[in-house]
Amino acid sequence: MDIELSSMFVIFGGTGDLTKRKLIPAIFSLMHEGKLSENFTIVSIGRQEKTSEQYREEMHEYVKEFSRFPLNNKLWDNFIKRIFYKNFDFTSNNQGYKDLDLFLEIMDNEYSTRGNRLYYLAVAPEFFEGIIRNLKNNNMVCKSIGWQRVMIEKPFGSNLKTARILNNNISKLIPEEDIFRIDHYLGKEMIQNILAIRFGNSLFEPLWNSNYIDNIQITSNELIGVENRGAYYENAGILKDMLQNHLLQMLTMIAMEPPVDFDPESIRDEKVKVLRSLRPFTLASLKEDIVRGQYGAGTVNEAVVVGYRQEERVSRESNTDTFIALKTYIDNFRFGGVPIYIRAGKRMDTKSTEIVIQFKKLAGINYYKEFDQIGSNLLVLKIQPEEGFYFQINAKKPGNDFKMEKVELDYCQSCKYLNDSPEAYEKLLLEAIRNNSSLFTRWDELEYSWKFIESIEKGYKNDVSNYPNYAAGTAGPTGAVDLIEKDGRQWWNTEL
Repeated sequence: MDIELSSMFVIFGGTGDLTKRKLIPAIFSLMHEGKLSENFTIVSIGRQEKTSEQYREEMHEYVKEFSRFPLNNKLWDNFIKRIFYKNFDFTSNNQGYKDLDLFLEIMDNEYSTRGNRLYYLAVAPEFFEGIIRNLKNNNMVCKSIGWQRVMIEKPFGSNLKTARILNNNISKLIPEEDIFRIDHYLGKEMIQNILAIRFGNSLFEPLWNSNYIDNIQITSNELIGVENRGAYYENAGILKDMLQNHLLQMLTMIAMEPPVDFDPESIRDEKVKVLRSLRPFTLASLKEDIVRGQYGAGTVNEAVVVGYRQEERVSRESNTDTFIALKTYIDNFRFGGVPIYIRAGKRMDTKSTEIVIQFKKLAGINYYKEFDQIGSNLLVLKIQPEEGFYFQINAKKPGNDFKMEKVELDYCQSCKYLNDSPEAYEKLLLEAIRNNSSLFTRWDELEYSWKFIESIEKGYKNDVSNYPNYAAGTAGPTGAVDLIEKDGRQWWNTEL
């Protein structure tokens, strides 16, 4: 095993849901598969009073529930002895950082992690700068021995201005190459597969342009509401929770030019070009090309659920968006004139994240025109809950008459690999210690995505919406259908 993979995972926010449900189970799965060096340990930091023994008992239940591998006693015994819990107020206690550094040095010697530390900030965004500043002031980053990297969860800023301030302040403390900004969608297998499908097949690359593509659709529908995140969602809404990060990142993977190589910076350079080419919204285009929504009470999976305004820690007069559908364009040579339709919503009728590439129809000539049976060719990339893709083509239906039917050439990744497909956080943690930044967002990617979001928000300042405008468990506001149908197109709702 590469000694560079020797590492200490230092998790700020060690008692939070993200750590319990995602991070600790992900690290266990990596050890289960032999992806980690024998020389690793985990130090979780939180403000709750508890011992390492108590913390380990808690983690046992979460790993049992959320790891994709069954617990093995021998493996668990090896894992549990590497987990430690430290209690201190990481928001202000400078002495706490000194004590923490001393403890990490002891762990470093005991587990031979060679000074390599991955600091994971699984905390609220307002704590990012303070933690990094304390790490810097106490010589816990930028050390001469080993490497020290910082993983930052979204959201990075609340708007363009705050994002710039946060980035400027952090960049004065640690270099950009040591900052790993997370968008967990980039860790999903099918998101990574986009580049393989596009650039690994001669079938698609010649067709991947405005000459052959009619439109692109990106959909992310969720059955769940805001659950216990009402306070966060009131400030974020669907724009900042989904569009600014996940959905725009998916778009960059679909629309980027072939990188000169697979160096992380080459890939991210091409993604930035896409974000720079996104057409900003004007007051006129906002009215024509965006539909907003907020869910009311309804029924989801036969269960009666409350509306958004009745959720915990949500204002009873809230105008926060829980749904958005929009049409935009990428104003570059490859995709000029191709409409990009994006929609995302909570409390929808299905759970589905997918990308649909609709190719242009053949000209209505010869017998095709006579029978009018030519459907659209579609390339459908299924991100979740199922993973896979299929290509929809036209073929003759068996029989004496010449009739056409749609045929799907499909690849169900979830069916083939079952639980062998790693979770997003497994991939992201592993690539961070490998120092592969291609699955993380660079600052200029964030800057241009915030600029795009800002062009939308500016037009909303004086807009008071008539909410709620769709019932939970439905397909969203009727305006979303009108948005695409007025262009003579339709939303594709697909299944593997």
